[in-house]
This record gives sequence, structure tokens and C-alpha cells, in this order.
Amino acid sequence: MDTIQGLLLGFSGALMPNNLLACFLGVTWGTLIGVLPGIGFIGGIVLLLPLTYQMEITGAMVMMAGIFYGAMYGGAITSILINLPGDPPSVVSCLEGYPLARKGRAGPALAMQAIASFVGGTASVIALSLIAPPLVSVSLRFGPPEFFALMFFGLSMVAYLSGQSVLKGLMMVVFGLMLGTVGIDIITGTHRFYFGQHELLGGIDLVPVAIGLFGIGEILITLESKQRREVIQPNLFDLRALMPSREEFRRAAPAVLRGSIIGFFVGILPGAAATVSTFMAYAVEKKVSKHPELFGTGEIEGLAAPEAANNAATGGAMVPLLALGMPYSPVTALMLNAMVAQGIQPSPLLMHNQPDFFWTVVASMYVGNIMLLVLNLPLVGVWAGLLKVPLHYFFPVILLLCITGVYSSNYNLLDLQIMILFGIIGYFMKKSDYPGAPLLLGLVLGPMFENALGQSMIISSGDPSILISRPISGTIITIALFLLIWPGIRWIMEKRKSAEIPKKQN
Repeated sequence: MDTIQGLLLGFSGALMPNNLLACFLGVTWGTLIGVLPGIGFIGGIVLLLPLTYQMEITGAMVMMAGIFYGAMYGGAITSILINLPGDPPSVVSCLEGYPLARKGRAGPALAMQAIASFVGGTASVIALSLIAPPLVSVSLRFGPPEFFALMFFGLSMVAYLSGQSVLKGLMMVVFGLMLGTVGIDIITGTHRFYFGQHELLGGIDLVPVAIGLFGIGEILITLESKQRREVIQPNLFDLRALMPSREEFRRAAPAVLRGSIIGFFVGILPGAAATVSTFMAYAVEKKVSKHPELFGTGEIEGLAAPEAANNAATGGAMVPLLALGMPYSPVTALMLNAMVAQGIQPSPLLMHNQPDFFWTVVASMYVGNIMLLVLNLPLVGVWAGLLKVPLHYFFPVILLLCITGVYSSNYNLLDLQIMILFGIIGYFMKKSDYPGAPLLLGLVLGPMFENALGQSMIISSGDPSILISRPISGTIITIALFLLIWPGIRWIMEKRKSAEIPKKQN
């Protein structure tokens, strides 16, 4: 099946009433989550993850994808109107969006944000449609050593990109891998680390861990914050005042194109790709600008490029999940968990074995981006009104969703205890600047990582050299190891340089 046939099949599924409703609910909830600072797109999906177990899996994936890119739209609204990012990828939007709003250009800033997000999101889905099929064909030749290498590379990149400290990221990856060993050994069938709790023989469930880290932990951190919010109300009744000028469109057009390209290809990489892509896109625009000194005062291209990049990154993040069956970001890890819970095994064979599912999810992203463009500007007044409501009024509802969601997934009180424990752990991790994404990915990828390693050892009769002797796996592992040791090499080089400076002065 070629790409055109696949998309026609996908649109026939995406335009069915139940999938259209799931897409609408996803993008609306995602925008709301993006508008409310402190929850974030990961928390938004986590809160509704138990609900997806009661839905048909295609609709559930359509809704989760809608939350993902919908939150990117919503986060920028908060950045522009109150100078407070709704999620990490929207941090850069504060730099130019809020100054534009202070100049009385809130309407054009919001319109440009919506247009740039639409273009970036749509461009990334087109690229996903074109890249995924050939990537699937290549990955069908991979064996267990290659999949082990890809997961090792993914976890290394997550540790490398998730925070200021690679060591902290690596520690969280190892913690997640350790949690993934609880239960029954996949290769030998041995019971391990279940502490007499037979409920843990199936492993530690992702839902209570994720809701604890990104739900309870974020609530505690946000409640502790005492930031004041001054909401700038845009003029929504004057169409001329709402739309960017022709000159602003002219300046923003190449920035949107560059941001879309950067966002998609960075989005494929493991880690906090959406956040990284926005900083890269902003840095590129500042570099190519004829007036870089004006950045930070309300330059429209400085807003357009990051907004295109963070939405393009959502399409890029779906490439490894749908083409390889590997989640390289926390959101796609949650999606993988929902798929596995409903009997769909993510792998390179997914597109061949279940083309209707694969292409419906892809086509729904086209539909969802159009929905967001149509809904975004008319609802800005509603979102601006919500921003005036103190956040602590929302938290009892969110806490109730956390508790009912965790309990309803397995009807197990132990899950509630795990949620509370990881809520406390998440709070202290956030306070100490330990990233949660590597822990979550380590927990999800751990069993797959161990399974690929075990199968590789069986194939080679216990010889570990199989992991580096095969060209593809050896190359990938070498790159991953270099990423892990590079911070140490750079630290040694900086130490030597700083030691040489006093000698030259003498």
C-alpha cells in the first residue's frame, strides 16, 4: 500500500463520527491543559489515560495525539497573554509574544501563533506520511541487537537532552530501568523484586507512576508558586486589529518554514524534543536576522518560528512510535502503554498488519490541526477568562481525576499508594531539578530493552560482542556511548584550559 492509498484509508477512518468526536475532545482538552500553567501536555494525557482503556483503541490514540498537539497551541496563549508558559515548549514564546501583547498587538500575536502552529503541525504530518513507510521497510531487516541498540541510543539521548545535568538524566534512566525489572523475568520466568505483593508480579503499572510524577507532583509544585498573573485581554471584535499586517506575514513566512523543518527532525530524536526544537528555532532566527538586537522586544519571526517548531515536533515524535514501535518521548510512551493494554503490539509490522489503525491516526492529525485553527481564535476570549481564575480552584478537580483514574484502571489500592509515593518523589525531583521524562521512558522501555538483550544473547550463545560486531547496532551504540562520555571530556578540557590561563599570565 502506497502513501496515497494509505491516507485515503486513513481519512475514511478519521472522518467517522466517533473518531471526529475523539479528535475534537482531544484538541479541546489539550488546549485547555496548555492554557492552565503547571499541568503540561504530559499531565493532560496522564489524567485521561485510564479513560482510553474504556475506549476503542483507534479513537483513544486519536484523542491522545490531539491532546499532544492541542497543548502546544494552548501553551502559547498563556505565554502571550500573561508571560507564563503553559508548558516547557512555550517558554520561548514568552520572549517575543508577551512584548507584542504589551504593545497592543496581542491579537496579531495570537493569530500568528495559530497560523504558525497549523503550518508546522500540518507540515510535520505530511513528512510523517512520507518518511514512515520507507523507514518501516528498512526496520523490518533489524534483529534483536539492532533494536537493543536503538533503545540504548534512545535512553542515552533522553539522559543527554532532558536537563542541565547528564548525570541526573542518567540516574533517572537507571531508576526507571530498575522499576521495569519488578515482576516476572521475561526470559527465565523468575519472580523478582515483588516484595510479597502478588499485584506486582505483572510489573509496576505506568499509570500510577505517571500520574504521581506529572499529576500530583506538578500540583504540589504549582501550589507552592506565588506568581501573580496580569492577563492582557486582546481585542477580538476588530478583525483588522486581530490579523497580522502584510509586513508581519512577509517576515514570518520564512521563519515558519525554517521552524517546521527544525521541529520535525528534532522531534524524531529522543528526549524533550519539542522544547529543544523551540530554542533551536529561536536561535536560528536570531542568527539570520538583520536586526538581532531587537529580539526580545516583540519580533514576530521570533514568535512564529518556535511555534511552528513545537507543533512540528509532535509529528516527528510519532515517527519512531508508529514506524519502529519505540517511544522516544514521555507522550509516545503513554501512547504505547495504551496500545499494549488493548492488545496492539507496536512494531515495524504495525503498518502492514493494521494499516487502518496506522493511517487513521496519521490522517486524524491533519483533521486535528484544521480543528485547532478553526477553534483557536474564536475561543481566545474563553481561555483569557479562564486565566483570571486562580489556579488553586482547578486543583481539587484535577486531584479527583488523578485518584479516580488510577483506581479505575485496575481497581487496586496498591496503585493509589504507588501514585502517592511517586507524587512525593516527583515533587522533590522537581525541586532538585531531576527530570521525570527519563524515569518514565526507562520504566516503559525497560522490559523491551531487557527482552532485546536476552534474545541477542540467546542468538549469540551468550557472546556480548554481537551487540557491537554487527554494523548497524555497533554504530548506534558507539554514538550513544560518545554522547554519554562527552560531558566528561568537555569538563576535562575546560579544566585544562582554565589551568593554562594563569600560566600564560605569569
